[in-house]
Amino acid sequence: MDSKELPKTQHAVQLVGPGELRHNAAKEVPYPGPCQILARVEAVGLCFSDLKLLKQFSQHARKTEILEGIPGDVLAEIPSYVPGDRPTVPGHEVVCRIVAVGDKVTRHRVGERCLVQTDYRTLRTGSSNAAFGYNFEGGLQEYVLMDERVVMDPESGERFLIPVADDWSASAVALVEPWACVEDAYANQERRRLKPGGRLLVIVEEGHRMEGLADAISQSKPACVYGIGASKEELGAPLSAAVILEKAANLSALPGDFFDDIVYFGARRQTIEGCNDKIAAGGIVIIVTGGRKIGEPVSVGIGRVHYGMTRWIGTSGDRADDALQMIPPDGEIRPGDRIAILGAAGPMGQMHVIRDIRQGIPGISIVAADVDDSRLEALARKARPLAEAEAVKLRFVNTTREPLAGRFSYFALLAPIGSLVADAVRTSLEGCIINIFAGIPAPTRQALDLDAYIANSCYMIGTSGSVIRDMKIVLGKIERGRLDTNCSVDAISGMTGALDGLAAVESRTLAGKIIVYPELHGLGLIRLSELPRLYPTVAAELQDGQWTARAERELLRVAAQ
Repeated sequence: MDSKELPKTQHAVQLVGPGELRHNAAKEVPYPGPCQILARVEAVGLCFSDLKLLKQFSQHARKTEILEGIPGDVLAEIPSYVPGDRPTVPGHEVVCRIVAVGDKVTRHRVGERCLVQTDYRTLRTGSSNAAFGYNFEGGLQEYVLMDERVVMDPESGERFLIPVADDWSASAVALVEPWACVEDAYANQERRRLKPGGRLLVIVEEGHRMEGLADAISQSKPACVYGIGASKEELGAPLSAAVILEKAANLSALPGDFFDDIVYFGARRQTIEGCNDKIAAGGIVIIVTGGRKIGEPVSVGIGRVHYGMTRWIGTSGDRADDALQMIPPDGEIRPGDRIAILGAAGPMGQMHVIRDIRQGIPGISIVAADVDDSRLEALARKARPLAEAEAVKLRFVNTTREPLAGRFSYFALLAPIGSLVADAVRTSLEGCIINIFAGIPAPTRQALDLDAYIANSCYMIGTSGSVIRDMKIVLGKIERGRLDTNCSVDAISGMTGALDGLAAVESRTLAGKIIVYPELHGLGLIRLSELPRLYPTVAAELQDGQWTARAERELLRVAAQ
């Protein structure tokens, strides 16, 4: 599209400061530079993560500056790169169509309809990574500018703008992103050994033996090893000539956020808590108690399990390799799992429930817990028929009236409340996976019963965002008829209703997702249940009250008039 054919201005929702959202009816439409792509946004879903950005703004882990993964001079060329306190445009659940490209763009073409993969994991910030809709402007605008040097995966060479067919509704495609985030929470591959070439810290308390580490070190060949109470001879493994065992008197003498693996032979609360500050993003803390009890709650950095993908594992035995072997290959539910989904009736919680039911894993049972009867009823209408068809035992619990009884082997936590993690540890079964899906703020620590955690071989996992693989898995489920992402839609709006939509997300007044159509400037927030009164011809195209492609086409026809 020639620059003369583009509008000069557009409608956009901009976040200009903590809690400060503005509907800008005259935001400039940029023309792409040599390496850039301009796309028209067809639809964008609203997400609770947008609220976390709204509240934290420049303090959000994904709104901060990019520190590695792309040259600074490249970032300086991208006007939609807006880290820190620069105004941004939220919205990361997006489907768009490319309308213009720069003359150096080689992998994208005008006319392509694309699903946006928003999570740039190789572009690291201080405690997370860059993302579309955070430190890059997102989709709550009519046109969005992207850069081909950002939207290509440098590891696989795949595109973050995934081509999709024209015959799917925009809502169904936009909702692939949140469904992919749910998929990633289960499909993410867990590291089950010391990081190859990583930075290792070994701590040995007096009276504890150091065992089961030699083979792990030989296989991983760490770049550096630090020791507290450990000698090179005691490690029992030949270190590379380039690796020197650096000795330290105590944890405080060591750099923070530095170690890829910490192996602790001991059972002192103070030492374990000190490990929180020393483990790097993606790192593993391995606790080997040697049969001793810690004897008191331990403050653990549970916020970093989600945002920093840190991991904690332990064994009551003497061998570190026993703990490593307990790490599951991924976060997938397993045959016979007793699953508790807390916050199950919210938009993302519903996805967890439906996803687990439809995964085809035999013998599972699910307790879907929430605090809102109306949302639980809405979930039950969707999930009960699916559970009956898949022979999955499904029960609904309002925890304001009925405590969550029993023990579970899998928890999915959809509320960012630290005490829920502590409760999960307390009621865990052997081999319990605790999936911290909700984005508990990164600095948050929580007192946990690590004696119970270790005795039951618990494992906390957490992921933030998704990868291209997850989106392709979800697209495949849609194509095979195993999933209709439109089952998540509860309301629709144009730009006028977007601010009300974000307020509804914050107040949790809707059980499902809100889809915004940016081209419909004046359309307010409308629940699907209100369509018969407001837009009867659109309501006539719903199927059993559910949003459809036909309803979307009719809405775009009548609401644009």
